Amino acid sequence: MSVASIFVSPKRILRNYPPQGEIPPSAELLKKAFLVAWPSTVESFLVALVSMVDTIMVSSLGAYAIAAIGLTNQPKFIALAVFMSLNVAVSALVARRKGEGDREGANRVLVQAVLLTIVLTIIITILAQIFADPIIRMVGSEADTHQPAVDYFRIIMGGLCFNALNMVLCAAQRGIGNTKIAMRTNIVSNLVNVVLNYLLIGGNFGFPALGIRGAAIATVCGTIVALCMSLSTVLHVGNFLHLVPTRSNLRFDRSTLSSMFNIGSSSLAEQVFLRFGFLVYTMLVAHLGTNALAAHQIGMNIITISFAFGDGLSVAAVSLVGQNLGAKRPDLAKIYGSICQRLGVCCSCLVAIVYFIWGKAIFGLFSQEPEILEYSTFIMDMVSVIVFLQIAQVIFSGCLRGSGDTKYVAMVSLISVAIIRPGSGWLFIYGLHTGLWGAWIGLAIDQCIRLVLNFLRFRSGKWMNIKI
Repeated sequence: MSVASIFVSPKRILRNYPPQGEIPPSAELLKKAFLVAWPSTVESFLVALVSMVDTIMVSSLGAYAIAAIGLTNQPKFIALAVFMSLNVAVSALVARRKGEGDREGANRVLVQAVLLTIVLTIIITILAQIFADPIIRMVGSEADTHQPAVDYFRIIMGGLCFNALNMVLCAAQRGIGNTKIAMRTNIVSNLVNVVLNYLLIGGNFGFPALGIRGAAIATVCGTIVALCMSLSTVLHVGNFLHLVPTRSNLRFDRSTLSSMFNIGSSSLAEQVFLRFGFLVYTMLVAHLGTNALAAHQIGMNIITISFAFGDGLSVAAVSLVGQNLGAKRPDLAKIYGSICQRLGVCCSCLVAIVYFIWGKAIFGLFSQEPEILEYSTFIMDMVSVIVFLQIAQVIFSGCLRGSGDTKYVAMVSLISVAIIRPGSGWLFIYGLHTGLWGAWIGLAIDQCIRLVLNFLRFRSGKWMNIKI
């Protein structure tokens, strides 16, 4: 018996579900899943790693800088929620059209998504610039963090158009399995971000020392480079995805928009629930003080590394599940979803070992202030456990999104992230007076519930019969 057949057993995965055709050998199934998964996983990991380096570089300005940027994260992601939901629809629809062999339909989805993104970014950018001050104040800024956070937020949101357009182009490429394109794009853009951080935060090599504003400018410049690279991949006639504006496709198409709305509306609801829960959660922590918020932000940056593995495998699951459902092979969709989950368990073990052994040292890279370091032990212990729950639930969510089962995923987010996480966080932080420790207990409870609910849905197989 080969190693691949031990790792992947189609008969055991399908159980009583009858195969819809010939099942490739286990080694071939594993190889295909790996070829799609590794670029998106590496991409997500490197993006998270650069984000961590970004925070480390900003931490040279002091705890207030870490806290200030942390305050902007949730308002920024609330603004991005509409584009994240749109990208879920784009990936799922393009993957399904790829499986059906419908190139024209896939490109129609891409063009409509680009047009919609341009309109929405104009509106959201204007609103963000006008209401930046009250938004940051509402999140829980204090005297030492308010103005730096406002400055950072305005610059980041000023570059929203570049970021959103790059996201939709990469989402379409991921849908057809071209995960290497998004990987290369994000690697280069993040390298640009790091280099400009070095030049602009502290003012090296004659550049002005702009502090937090320099970090924001570096991020925007990185997204501009990313957009240029992703655009170049859809301008060649011979590619499956070919973005060429014509008089006929420069108008909104009701049928295509309706399909995107059917999937994207549920994803938008999910993103709204997620961001609402995360926002309230951040506000709860912010009231514990600048040092507690800085320590929490460091922990969240570190846990993003583990999330990156789950997110990368989730992207692969969306593509593989969507394509095989489009090809009328729900049996293979289930097999590939299970393979991604098994790869996720391997990643979880690796990350947990690293965090358990070197967790304090990694935490110390961000800050050496004693008031912040005193939180490091329990935060890293919690991260080492949460990583298993987090990666597994993210991959199951990806499988469901790839099938178009976004309403269920949205409902899970409503229950767990928007209600249970902030509710349990408040109970432990203020009801039981456990401080920052209670916030991380709430996070663990949220991840556990999402894992259980998404696993039960995946095992039921209802997602295999959804039409999009």
